[in-house]
Amino acid sequence: MHDISLEQCMALRDKEATLVDVRSPGEFEEFRIPGSINIPLFTNEERAEIGTIYKQVSVEAAKERGLEIASAKLPSLYKQFKELRGTTIIYCWRGGMRSRTMATVMSLMGLKPYRLSGGIRTYRQWIQESLVNYDWRIPCIVLSGHTGTGKTDMLRQLQAEGYPVLDLEEMAGHRGSVFGHIGQVPNNQKMFDAMLFEKLEELKSARVPCLLLEAESRRIGKVILPEFLMDAKKAGTVLDIQLPIQVRVRNIVKEYEPSKHPTAIREAFARIQRRMHTPHANAIAEALRLENYGEAVSLMLEHYYDSRYDHASMGYEGQIYSIKAEHLEDALKQIRAHLGRPE
Repeated sequence: MHDISLEQCMALRDKEATLVDVRSPGEFEEFRIPGSINIPLFTNEERAEIGTIYKQVSVEAAKERGLEIASAKLPSLYKQFKELRGTTIIYCWRGGMRSRTMATVMSLMGLKPYRLSGGIRTYRQWIQESLVNYDWRIPCIVLSGHTGTGKTDMLRQLQAEGYPVLDLEEMAGHRGSVFGHIGQVPNNQKMFDAMLFEKLEELKSARVPCLLLEAESRRIGKVILPEFLMDAKKAGTVLDIQLPIQVRVRNIVKEYEPSKHPTAIREAFARIQRRMHTPHANAIAEALRLENYGEAVSLMLEHYYDSRYDHASMGYEGQIYSIKAEHLEDALKQIRAHLGRPE
């Protein structure tokens, strides 16, 4: 077993080393170093059991129970590690018992894994410090437009065509509005920050001439965008996309599939209902009750979302270009004409 620093770990990862997170599946799902795989020493339930023993009995009893559980798994764990090719780097939360146990056993079995000193916690600290002091100088092109315009779909289509795109909603696992979590798996701040930093570094290394992103507020679901990115967005060139309201309504109903999530839709609406004039709020509530989702969406756009978006869009300092289109493909055609061919 050989301990390495985070700097050495990242350098080896860039040379296609395999990072192995040995924490429980729940911990891995919540936050991990991007590109890692999970070979857990303990299941979620086993980790909870050991934690309970640690708190209610003693540290020694928790260690004994952990050893009892782990020892039965060693042949299976060895088989999984043996199948890995190339350099292997093991980490846990603090670089403590779990990664030390796994790395020691694998070393005794003839494998030669590295262990990340300080664990994923040191990676998290590095990401936080890096984002606070991040130097981003690439100009931004911001896709703006009322709710339902299909900006996210446009971004993803442009990305597939080779344009440099920062898909913040994909990283957040959230669409940005009070309904944005429906049908999604939202990420927490730790995972979002890691994905954002890694993507920015990738774009910077590629020396892209500009960066496309969507007009977002400071908060997307539970995550908060860093200050430098908000400043870059504010100073960017804005493409303000305007589609007919009936097209926007169809886009929203298609994307959110409210008939599959009726309870979640009503619960989300309840969070904004008190901010609306009572007659409008009652009309929307009744449309939702009758499952007339097209009418409900149309009323929400007219009496809530459009005015809020107009207010938020006043904060841009760069040039604003208006794109009036009949549908998504029409808008994409005009965006491509403005951007030119991807480099």
